[in-house]
Amino acid sequence: MRSEELLFLTPREVQSLLTLDECIAAVEHAFRLYGEGKAEPPAVLSMHSSDGGFHIKAGWLDLDRRYFAAKMNGNFPENSARFGRPTIQGVIVLCDAENGTPLAVMDSRDITSLRTGAATAVAAKYLARPDSRIATVCGCGNQGRAQLKAISRVRQLRTAFAYDKSAEQAQRFAHELASDLHLSITPVLDLAAAVQQSDICVTCTTSQQPLLGLSDVRPGTFISAVGADNPHKQELHPLLMAESKIVVDILEQCAVMGDLHHALQAGVVTRADVHAELSEVVAGKRPGRESQKEIIIFDSTGMALQDVAAAAILYEKAERLGAGVRLNFAA
Repeated sequence: MRSEELLFLTPREVQSLLTLDECIAAVEHAFRLYGEGKAEPPAVLSMHSSDGGFHIKAGWLDLDRRYFAAKMNGNFPENSARFGRPTIQGVIVLCDAENGTPLAVMDSRDITSLRTGAATAVAAKYLARPDSRIATVCGCGNQGRAQLKAISRVRQLRTAFAYDKSAEQAQRFAHELASDLHLSITPVLDLAAAVQQSDICVTCTTSQQPLLGLSDVRPGTFISAVGADNPHKQELHPLLMAESKIVVDILEQCAVMGDLHHALQAGVVTRADVHAELSEVVAGKRPGRESQKEIIIFDSTGMALQDVAAAAILYEKAERLGAGVRLNFAA
């Protein structure tokens, strides 16, 4: 592509080009680079409104070339009911980090979904018990689908439970994914009962109050808490956090917007109680799971380096295949 051209990728092109397996590999590589000290800490800016909010996440990675990406996402949980629009909407701008040249603009919704699922897969690879066979997904929207698909790539699941505040949505989730993943998926109305039978639990909701407490989780469970991506959201009770091994994507970010944030505010944990950032585990600097009985929580607030990694492989594939629309920025 000539330097004055900007590649534009629509949602349909993103869906057709970016695979989950590619995304998992790219995200794991990004965490490893960060853990090895080969990437700078990413940045985040958040602004909130009464019905939702916006965040901008930015960072750079040295891959085949040095890439910078900034993602602007709007997150409005009532969009579906009020406007018939997706909860998350936004764009990613990818640039050459050596000279600042804008390379591509791409729809962010599916990239966000896949890279978030990919982060859970990477965390499950290092933190879930190898013999994990039963999973519960709490929150059966698009993110829940990506989460279960991603976990299935790294653990040989036999069955899953699907919980959502909308029983109809949980039924639809189970019906659609059971044949796709060759799993027995059961919609449930009792979240705690399902989690007590599970080896892995993913929470990916817009909840602003705890959904799971300590008594709901059995020893040895791996929990990926995905939903709390701003200070108002919360999915896990602080006492559950206090009694678990905590691994975060980015400590500074989780301390102000993740479930860790609420545990810190409650005074039941300190930053020193956090076992590791996932990047340290992936890079071999900190141990992952150390016993079959420990409960491990991955507090996943969404790291910008995940977006850089996913956008870079998407851009490179689009370039190879001649996909997307090229916009000429020359004067």
